Parts: sequence; C-alpha cells; structure tokens
Amino acid sequence: MPTCLVTGGAGFLGSHLCEELLRRGNRVICVDNLETGSLANIEHLRDPTFVHLNLDIIEPYFVEDDVDFVYHLASPASPIDYLRLPLHTLKVGSHGTHHTVGLAKHKRARFLLASTSEVYGDPQVHPQPESYWGHVNPIGPRGVYDEAKRYAEALTMAYHRQQGVDTAIVRIFNTYGPRMRPHDGRAIPTFLRQALQDRPLTVFGDGSQTRSFCYVDDLVRGLILLAESGYHAPVNIGNPKEFTLLELANEVIEVTGSRSEIVFEALPRDDPQVRQPDISLAREVLGWEPEIDLREGLRRTIEASGIEELVGAGP
Repeated sequence: MPTCLVTGGAGFLGSHLCEELLRRGNRVICVDNLETGSLANIEHLRDPTFVHLNLDIIEPYFVEDDVDFVYHLASPASPIDYLRLPLHTLKVGSHGTHHTVGLAKHKRARFLLASTSEVYGDPQVHPQPESYWGHVNPIGPRGVYDEAKRYAEALTMAYHRQQGVDTAIVRIFNTYGPRMRPHDGRAIPTFLRQALQDRPLTVFGDGSQTRSFCYVDDLVRGLILLAESGYHAPVNIGNPKEFTLLELANEVIEVTGSRSEIVFEALPRDDPQVRQPDISLAREVLGWEPEIDLREGLRRTIEASGIEELVGAGP
C-alpha cells in the first residue's frame, strides 16, 4: 500500500486530493497547520489509513513513516490570504518547499510541487504554454504569491538536477468545487455566495478579463497522473475553455436561478487580463484533459456543498 504525504491537505484542493488517494487504496499523511485549511474539510476521512499532523512546514519537520509520494500543496492561495499573510506566503514557498522536498529526498519519494498559473503573471502570450516565462510584477501586492511559486519551481528543479530527487511540477489554473470558502475572494465562491443570497454580483473592471475554470475532480485526476508519471518539467493542468468574468457571473445567475443584478467595481492592481492554459503537454504526456464543463461543475458544487456552506458566515 503506497503512502502519500500531502502538505496543505486540510485545504480546499488538498482535502479532495486526500480523499481520492484514500479511495484509490493509499495511506495518506495530511500535514496542515490549519492557517488557511480547516478540520471541517477532512473530518469525514475517518479511516485508519489517514492521519493529520498539525505542523508548520516553514520550520524543519519529519515524519516517521516511509513515504512514496509527496504532494506539496501547502500555501495561502487566495488573494485575501496572501495579502493578509505576505511574509508567511513567501516563507511557505521558500522554507516550506525546502523542508518538504528535503523530506522527499530523505524518503526517496516522488515529489510533486503544486505551482500556479500565476507564475505567468499578466501574460503577453495567450494561451499560456509551459515554455512561456511570464510577465510578473515582483514588487506588486500579488508578487508575494507569484514569486513564492516561481522560487519554489526553481528550488524543485535544483533539487532534481543537483540532488537527483524525483520531482514534478504542476501549474494549476483556476479550480473550483465543494469546500471552497465563500469569503476567500475568488470569483466562483464569491459569485455563488452573492447569487444564493440574491445580492448583487460584484464584477471588477468591465468584466472582460478572462479565466479558465477547472472542476476539482478533473484537477485531482491530473495531479495523480502527473505524480505517477516520470515527467519532471512543469505541466499545465486546467480547463482550456475560457470565459470572461461577466460571462461567468451570468452563468452563475442562471444556474442558481438568482434574482441578482451585476455591479462593477474598480479592478485590483496587477489583476491578470487573460488566463487560459495550453494543455497540449498534459494531453501528450498524461493523456489528460478535463471532462466536466462549467455548468455541470457549478451544479455539482451547489449540490455537494449545500446553500448554508456556500453562503457561509462573514462580512
């Protein structure tokens, strides 16, 4: 029975990954200090092959068990979190990655770094292939997240080249599904929360900026395929179907049957104008592509979460 260690395993994406790894017959060690994760995300994983360790990975840490795969997902990932925790975000990308890939080296485990489409910044190439180096503002407010992930990629490849660690890098594009926090500041949970309360949907700018939304089940399937491959260079995992944020807002209103109107507010600084993955490499190397379209994914999110969870408590 393979053992998988998942940092950030009590977060939105990490909890879905833990769940699927268990379903596939793995032992799972979830490492999460609950800074942005939640015990509520993993409370249903009552299985003798699952354990949660409350550890802060910016400090050196160790686990007793043998480990076959390390999925390094830990990081503040929403704008609200990394703007609130800028130094912690940078330390997770640097210290946290160093300690976690070092653990993978010691255990002789396959190491997968969860990077992000934000390494492309506000891209000048569209859609974005893995060969594109990006257009990032390193000193802007979003730079703490973007540069933490870019550094983590460089560190991962250095461990692979110099230390021979078996590494992989996934660049994750916008992902959604059950267990997203309704107040985390990202488009889909925000729109769902507002629509289910018949409140105005807040669209920044004129809504013409684009995003590509991948349902979490598709994303997790891609992560596991990459971890179980022998591939080392970065691979985009995301849905290449592109939507403007105005189109997304209208889709949410239609799916929820909401009476909400759409209001427009000023665009945040350094907000990317386009975001669309080129997934040619994922198709070629992994045989992966998304299967769940936006409307079906929104429906599944609402059904699996329930209105109370999607609305949540908060401002």
